[in-house]
Amino acid sequence: MIEVMDEPKSTTPMPTPVREPLRRVGPPPSGEQPALLIEHATKRFIVGRKKKAVVAVNDVTMSIRRGEIYGILGANGSGKSTLIRLVSTLLTLDGGRVEVLGQDIVRDEMAVKQLINRVSVDAAFFKKLSPHENLAYAARLYGLDAKRARVEAIAIMARLGIGEKRLSRPVEQMSRGMQQKVAIARALLTSPTVLLLDEPTTGLDPRSKLDVQTFIEEVRDTHDATILLTTHDLDEAERLCDRIALLNDGRVVAEGTPAELMSLVNRDYGKEPTLESVFMTFTGKSLDDDLDDDKNDDDE
Repeated sequence: MIEVMDEPKSTTPMPTPVREPLRRVGPPPSGEQPALLIEHATKRFIVGRKKKAVVAVNDVTMSIRRGEIYGILGANGSGKSTLIRLVSTLLTLDGGRVEVLGQDIVRDEMAVKQLINRVSVDAAFFKKLSPHENLAYAARLYGLDAKRARVEAIAIMARLGIGEKRLSRPVEQMSRGMQQKVAIARALLTSPTVLLLDEPTTGLDPRSKLDVQTFIEEVRDTHDATILLTTHDLDEAERLCDRIALLNDGRVVAEGTPAELMSLVNRDYGKEPTLESVFMTFTGKSLDDDLDDDKNDDDE
């Protein structure tokens, strides 16, 4: 008979297990309000001498859960930046509707603006002012307490690798990567429920890109923010995005988790299980293709 001896009791306290952040991958189940709901969104532009109507966003529907990072992949001119501008109320819809936590972007525009913030590939600043001054201006626009906003801004930028000494020099003297980090800090300062990131790492050096990607993950996990992200970087999309929509000629041609989409092209099309294969299979294009947003070749 084998006797199992009790192990001696340790006096060292057991470490508290690290709790994984709650991940919500959509579409939202019945009864759950989406953080961002886009239904049949359509946007047309009149361009060229012949005044042709070009459909930049064509009947797009998405339902995104709170806490998701939802990626939009598309070649240049596919409509992804136009879609971001529609959600951010910078453009008006020609058809369909968009809601942020149940607030309609047309009917409840001011309420929506309090829930969202946007970072574009070409962030706009008062170039002669410092990051501190730019963020203080943004804080005042949103009615934030100046002292608390300053403390929060310093903390946010420190997490992005921007030391306090750099915060007093004019933005125009900062590198492209540093400016983009300041733009993200400015957006996060207002604690948006939905953060719209339009190619936030394009043109950044590898270190700055990694810093921003890590910070995006931290924002999602610690602020319970929903993030809509456009990107040209397939590795970035695979790392960050819970789900991905592929946009081609203004239409959604595929949607799913990165794993689902890669498995699909491998199983059904016999392609390599990579996001590059996914993109080529569903769009017939490369992410480097330039489709020209304005499509000014209407003379042909």
